[in-house]
Amino acid sequence: LAQSLLALFASSLAISLVFAIIPLCHNVVVLAVVMAVAGLAMGCIDTISNMQLVKIYQKDSAIFLQALHFFVGFGALLSPLIADPFLSDTNCILANGTANASSNLPHIRKSLLPHHPGNLSHYDLPMKGMVVTRVSYAFWIMALINLPVPIAVFFLLYKERMVPCFNGSSHPLLSADELALETRPGDKDELSTTAQRPHTAAAGHEDLFSCCQSKNFRGVSFTYFAVHITGALVLFMTDGIVGEYSGFVYSYAVEEPLAVVHKVAGYLPSLFWGFITLGRLISIPVSYRMKPATMVFINVVGVLITFLLLLIFSSSVVFLFVGTASLGLFLSSTFPSMLAYTEDILQYKGCATTVLVTGAGIGEMVLQLLVGSIIHDRGSYSFLVCGMIFGCLAFTFYALLVFFHRMYPKPCPELDEASPEKAAVPEDTGQYQR
Repeated sequence: LAQSLLALFASSLAISLVFAIIPLCHNVVVLAVVMAVAGLAMGCIDTISNMQLVKIYQKDSAIFLQALHFFVGFGALLSPLIADPFLSDTNCILANGTANASSNLPHIRKSLLPHHPGNLSHYDLPMKGMVVTRVSYAFWIMALINLPVPIAVFFLLYKERMVPCFNGSSHPLLSADELALETRPGDKDELSTTAQRPHTAAAGHEDLFSCCQSKNFRGVSFTYFAVHITGALVLFMTDGIVGEYSGFVYSYAVEEPLAVVHKVAGYLPSLFWGFITLGRLISIPVSYRMKPATMVFINVVGVLITFLLLLIFSSSVVFLFVGTASLGLFLSSTFPSMLAYTEDILQYKGCATTVLVTGAGIGEMVLQLLVGSIIHDRGSYSFLVCGMIFGCLAFTFYALLVFFHRMYPKPCPELDEASPEKAAVPEDTGQYQR
């Protein structure tokens, strides 16, 4: 826990610093290095937050994972709204002595269209002159908005007595065992010894790198690795669909046969992310009643049906908007539900979470590159064909995951009851079951 909180503190603080530095970068190499640091920090936050929620809440983690990813979608929806008022309506750089010439230059968002890369030679975009953009303010506002996050993480470190200089008078947060006792006040006296050792329960988790130790792989069956691989492949496909659809639905809409006007087509990515956010909000209470495996099944089948209907009604602008909303709704809870399902199979050790997060990130990167090159060579219709293929592969990998789940050896109840941690906790701990 100490390593995780320290990594979260360093990563969240690095993001605020990076966003403050980005407007000051006047060299593309420096900007690339700064953005790489931001990506590294965001990857650490993504992996650690998911892993720790699984370890802390275990069978109840599905609800908290849905809440976590709701805020991921909410941030993706909110950040463009913060940046939009600071984007210039003219060219960002005015050539020397030609301040009035900017009115004749189309805005960069309208002129640099991805589907007309060869028609830009007649645009004279000046590279030197007076800078008129105010986009720097957007980065600085985001840096300030993010600043309470490292402050909150530092407060957790303080409450857990993990800050060397301030560990005298603070009281640690409730351990998992104490949290369970809060729902059963009558049993507090029975487990008074557990309350006096708040960090002992975490010893079984070892450290952040315990999943990589070879001793943990001795004697495990092939289904252990198969569950990790198939779960990561499902997220490779579904998160890849999220990335490629949000990235290329605009380009698909403005091309023939739809030929949607640019301003209307610009609403499609916002609609997609809006319904992802809405779906994650709905999934918080739904995950309390429905098993993660069932939710993943509904998601992948819904994605398949939506892409099939988009292919059938490919000439309908109205159905493109309906299908975009439907796709966002079905993809919304796939990631947290898959994490909860896979960790449920593997007894909540947190190791699968790191594999699944990595698989999802690779899919989001690779499939965007793949679809972009295919659209360039084969035309806009291949955008939906690729989505349909990725949806079929996601369903296939999910079916394999269910198959390996049935083959995976179940934990021995006698060993669980004999373990010292289980002996200290009553069988029925209410809602906070370990």
